[in-house]
Amino acid sequence: MSRIGKLPVALPAGVDVKVSDNNVVTVKGPKGELQEQISKLIKVEINDGTLTVTRDSDTKEARSAHGLSRTLINNMIIGVTAGFEKKLQLVGVGYKAEKKGNVLVMSLGYSHPVEMEDPDGIQTEVTSPTEIIVKGISKAFVGNYAANVRKWRLPEPYKGKGIRYFGEVVRRKEGKTGAKKK
Repeated sequence: MSRIGKLPVALPAGVDVKVSDNNVVTVKGPKGELQEQISKLIKVEINDGTLTVTRDSDTKEARSAHGLSRTLINNMIIGVTAGFEKKLQLVGVGYKAEKKGNVLVMSLGYSHPVEMEDPDGIQTEVTSPTEIIVKGISKAFVGNYAANVRKWRLPEPYKGKGIRYFGEVVRRKEGKTGAKKK
């Protein structure tokens, strides 16, 4: 058995989970609703406030989908109750961000400001000119949008300038040294 897949998922109060005939799991909670298509090789059962994920066969595909399915369902439950967030940090002279309505506007050293509109289900907050927080109920969407924001200026290894995740350590390189004189 999968070490992760065999763990039961506790269903908190206020969370409603439904499994349709074609293995679509729908999770409703205080923050919203999420759906995920689970593999046909996996069986999802709800008993007494806990959710268990089992597999019918022991094939390689079923074993690999077992832990993944349990984790996806657990992330949906966490998302509709607490939500997910990613913090980004702008490092560099003149790098700053601001929020105009639902548009994130960043000055990143280009000749023009970079504008990104918040997609459905994602909210961005600018707590200070150099900090951005991406929030949402879907872990995948939050991570994807944060990666798209970061893609505008990846951290460079010489001065460390760019957009980085909060707490990320950028490996630094030594710059050029002068030519040796004889």
